[in-house]
Amino acid sequence: MTAARPADHEVDLLVVGSGAGGMTAALTGALEGLDVLVVEKASVYGGSTALSGGAVWAPNNHVLEAAGVTDSEERVLEYVEHITEGRISRARLEALVHEGPAMFEMFRDRTRHLRFAWCPGYSDYHPEAPGGRPEGRSVECPPFDLAVLGELADALPGSAMAVPGGLVLTGADYVKLNMITRTWRGRRTALRLGVQATWNKLRRRRLVTLGRSLIGRLRASLADLDVPLWLDTPLLELVRDETGRVTGAVVERDGASHRIGARRGVVVATGGFDHNEAMRKEYLPEIGQPDVSGGAASNTGDGILAGQSVGAAVDLMDDAWWMPAMRMSTGRVHSFVAERSIPNSLILTPRGDRFTNEAAPYVTFVHDQIDGGHPYLWFVQDQTARRRYPFGGIVPGKDLPTEWYEAGTAHKAASLRRLAEQTGMDAATLEASVARFNELAAAGRDTDHHRGESAYDRYYGDPTLDNPVLGPVDAPPYLAVRIEPGDLGTKGGLLTDERARVVDASGAAIPGLYAAGNASAAVMGNDYAGAGATIGPAMVFGYIAARDAARS
Repeated sequence: MTAARPADHEVDLLVVGSGAGGMTAALTGALEGLDVLVVEKASVYGGSTALSGGAVWAPNNHVLEAAGVTDSEERVLEYVEHITEGRISRARLEALVHEGPAMFEMFRDRTRHLRFAWCPGYSDYHPEAPGGRPEGRSVECPPFDLAVLGELADALPGSAMAVPGGLVLTGADYVKLNMITRTWRGRRTALRLGVQATWNKLRRRRLVTLGRSLIGRLRASLADLDVPLWLDTPLLELVRDETGRVTGAVVERDGASHRIGARRGVVVATGGFDHNEAMRKEYLPEIGQPDVSGGAASNTGDGILAGQSVGAAVDLMDDAWWMPAMRMSTGRVHSFVAERSIPNSLILTPRGDRFTNEAAPYVTFVHDQIDGGHPYLWFVQDQTARRRYPFGGIVPGKDLPTEWYEAGTAHKAASLRRLAEQTGMDAATLEASVARFNELAAAGRDTDHHRGESAYDRYYGDPTLDNPVLGPVDAPPYLAVRIEPGDLGTKGGLLTDERARVVDASGAAIPGLYAAGNASAAVMGNDYAGAGATIGPAMVFGYIAARDAARS
């Protein structure tokens, strides 16, 4: 749309979307002295970040340095260049690596709320690659008290992650609690968290963790600077002047359209096209087209489409932040992260074949599933696994929910042959796959698919075993759970340069238009550097966008 009438409201910087990328852009802009407005389509703020584990991957920040996890920029660049395989410009990768520490310094020095802690041992997803780190580079926010937000807390969405017993659980806590039946560290963690939960209840503290803690801290930081955030305000279109510069946007508010002028620019941070059926069918591989996405319900590609309408180029539209998942009867999507490291289990094709390393990084795992042409898979485990380890939010020792069996999502049988009859797997193939897996487990080494050879594989494994992720599947009755190629959001979006400026098909920047997060083509390319490599880059490029706009 070309500007044809005066703006109804005018600011320096308009940020569209309130996930971590959008909020970081708004916070940075305000700290740079800009008049900033955030508009959000949903009736809650936080986007997919609020539903996530909340980890942030932005190496060399002061939190990691204090923990002794230090790198040269060259080492981190070597790693991200290796995993992106030349798909991403070096200039964008350099910007990510160089500006991340500066963003964290801004959080430390100029905000009251944004504090982080290292996730010790949460390995980079490819730690054996050049520049990778087995001890990990991910950080997360400590628990946050919603009392700080006052009534603003009412618009923070609930958690999408299953937490047992209402415990206030960080990512670093979860990996310990996961082994509650196996290690004293797990039991001590459970005791500590239980005592803390009781104490918090007595003190009427409303603590949140994971993505909700990060978003709560960002929202509180915006409130400190009086940055307005309009909910229920979807983007309708971008506005350009006669020179082609983006000068604002048209949004819908209270049932009417409003034109918002943006003197310094517009940052599009509206998320991906996770729940846009037409876009999924147009761009994603057939196996990944069904919507089994854990992304925010409001992510329907609005910002991407608006950008394309003003000439923006797009990239990586055929890929997503894939994640093996199961859609619950409630509609909630459960993502399988830790479960895939359960020793006494394996994941099989519809026929019953084992096809890849079950414990591999989730994007890698689903890429293998798509490449193999498997529209769904069976997660098979025995009673040793059910007795020892959590699964799908179900505590160890408890049977899977009745509704899972009634829906045909889960099956249980006294023999593998009977399990094959229930699931449609070929009985001989299933029995052969389990027999071969048990041979590998007995040997302690997976020579077929190398499960357990990476530090990443072992992070969620059982440390009491010689190989933390290998154990026989030989204790009936056997369970099979159907899992789909889900995602945490789509990877494709508006193509940007190292300054987070959206570019056109010729590579020229579109003046006044920036993008960050899943509305932009992922700086990770087709891979995933480590826990928080969605959120970390979203924040860094939101920071870069606002600083560039302030200097334009």
